[in-house]
Amino acid sequence: MTSRLVNLCDLRHLSRLGGALLLLVVALAGPAVAADEPDLIFRRSTVFKWLSPNDKLATYGVDDPEVEGVACHFTVPEKGGFKGWLGLAEEVSDISLACRQIGPIQFKDKMSQGDDMFRKRRSLFFKKMQIVRGCDAKRNVLVYMVYSDRLIEGSPKNSTSSVPIMPWGQSDAAVQKCGDFIQ
Repeated sequence: MTSRLVNLCDLRHLSRLGGALLLLVVALAGPAVAADEPDLIFRRSTVFKWLSPNDKLATYGVDDPEVEGVACHFTVPEKGGFKGWLGLAEEVSDISLACRQIGPIQFKDKMSQGDDMFRKRRSLFFKKMQIVRGCDAKRNVLVYMVYSDRLIEGSPKNSTSSVPIMPWGQSDAAVQKCGDFIQ
C-alpha cells in the first residue's frame, strides 16, 4: 500500500514538473521577433551534402516596424545536414547587413537608442541574432547594427549600416529629424 501511495505522489510531482518544463520549452522556443517575419529573397548552396540538405547562404528583407520608409537586407549562413534540417544545429554568427531608405521616412513613435528592430533565433534555445536601431542626431542618420548573442557568451561579429534621412520626391519637402524621436 505504501509503495502504491508513493508512486501516486511521484506521478503527481512528475506531472507538475512536466507541465513546468513544457511551459519553459514553449516560452523559449516561441517567436522572438520585433518586426514581422523577414521575406526570403534567395538562397545559394555553399557546401554540398550527399544525403541531407546543403549548407546555404540566405538573403532576407525586412521593413523597420517603427520607421516607415526604411528596409534592411541581411544575409545569414544556414546549416544543412540532418541537424540543420531538424532545426537543432547552432548557426554561426557571420551576418551581413545593408539598410536603405525606400520611401519617405515617417517615424511611428518615440524610440530608444539600441531598440530591437528585428530578432530571430539562431539555435534551438540559446542563440539569437538581433538588428538594433539608433539615431546619429548630429548627422540625422539612422544607424542599424546586426549581431548575435548567446545566453552565456555573445559573438563580437557584427555588421553596421546607416541610412541618411533624405527628402523623397517633391512631396517630401519637410525631412523629419531622427533626434526628435529618441527618448
